Amino acid sequence: MSATPTPTTRHPAVAFFATRFGIDERVLEELLGLALSQGGDYADLYFEYRENGSLLFEEQAVKRASGGILQGLGVRVLSGDATGYAYTEELTRDSMRQAARTAARIAQEARAAPSVDVTPVGVPNHYPVERPSVAVRAAEKVALLRRADAAARAYDPSISRVVVSLVDEQRYVLIATSDGRLAGDVQPMLRFNVQCLSERGRSRQTAVQGGGGRCGLEYFASHPPEELAREAARQAVLLHDAVEAPAGALPVVLAAGDSGILLHEAVGHGLEADFNRKQTSNYSGRVGQRVASPLCTVVDDGTLAHSRGSINVDDEGNPAGRNVLIADGVLQGYMQDRLSARHFGVAPSGNGRRETFKHMPMPRMTNTYLLPGDSAPEDIIRAVPRGLYCVAYSGGQVNISNGDFVFTVSEAYLIEEGRLTAPVRNVTLIGNGPDTLSKVTMVGHDLKLSDGRWTCGKEGQSVPVGVGMPTVLVSEMTVGGTKP
Repeated sequence: MSATPTPTTRHPAVAFFATRFGIDERVLEELLGLALSQGGDYADLYFEYRENGSLLFEEQAVKRASGGILQGLGVRVLSGDATGYAYTEELTRDSMRQAARTAARIAQEARAAPSVDVTPVGVPNHYPVERPSVAVRAAEKVALLRRADAAARAYDPSISRVVVSLVDEQRYVLIATSDGRLAGDVQPMLRFNVQCLSERGRSRQTAVQGGGGRCGLEYFASHPPEELAREAARQAVLLHDAVEAPAGALPVVLAAGDSGILLHEAVGHGLEADFNRKQTSNYSGRVGQRVASPLCTVVDDGTLAHSRGSINVDDEGNPAGRNVLIADGVLQGYMQDRLSARHFGVAPSGNGRRETFKHMPMPRMTNTYLLPGDSAPEDIIRAVPRGLYCVAYSGGQVNISNGDFVFTVSEAYLIEEGRLTAPVRNVTLIGNGPDTLSKVTMVGHDLKLSDGRWTCGKEGQSVPVGVGMPTVLVSEMTVGGTKP
């Protein structure tokens, strides 16, 4: 359940920075004034305090336990098309002032520090957590790792190695802008992974399964560690009996859930506004044009409850939104940060994101998915006389300028006469994002979001994201395999 505080309510993140570091509205207004003292036309402050921990369980014992704190301030100043940026890891008054003065130097005309007033804005909470996992005793977390290890080993005698990890964090952010916005967020995050090795004779097969999101340990009430572990073991054992992948142009059915990573990589990045502002995306200048099958509506939504890619407020102080990027095959717009929104003459879309206070924000995805259609998943498979059914993925590469991609598939099956038959291995999918979306001929009614496991990299910055998709039939894709 989401709750929106009134602007007069002091957000927990605002209270946190005021109590711990003495950073209140008076300090924020002083720093913003210094940031604009050289004539910049806009400035923002991004404060971050992050507590994190990780546990690694291997050979039926805790192999590594670690934790840490990251804190600092990033100051950005815009002057026309130029950007100044500086940061400090010390949240002392002198260090913060110095960072503000340094960022201010992008502008050319010294002037007295202007007066800036900031006002708290109401921010919804899409991921309330009563008990942050970073505050939970290590023994309670280790018990979850042991349960997963035992379940994986019990699944099949061939499981010879199990590695289980749990990574969690609690992140406080505070954003103040020279146009008067003051917004904060408290962002929990949990990620649980299980890796299994299955050995039969000379055959060695591995698989990874995991999940999580913006949640605490209550996640395991609906996703028991045994369930995640058995799924990793199942995939590893399955690969022993897999046949080599066919090669060539084939119909491909993309399963609901993890297949959304293809949408994220092959289409989503091309719809980030900075690439289009720079005219380096194949979607540049195409708003209002058909770019996909009429069956395709693509959404980026940062407001999904407890999803890994969700944000209450972006890293520029704008509320997260639900942005329809492609509607019935027609391009509607791009994901915007403040800089690109200024260029296009539109409002920011809540997609300005950064990895840490050391990085400048840029347009990034949150949770990107394809809306469901009308077809039953079983009917989609029955419609394929010979093809491939792809379920899980282990990585890929995409060329943003033209949308060409290559993805490695970790779980797939042959479709023969409308039925799933043998599992296959060594599968790659090769194609082009817009071309693939134009060849979508059936869309299932079974939209599923991938469980929280994806991290997106862009220009050296990594942020957590969510992906999703219903079952989809692509009439033809190039499959890289070993059999003609």
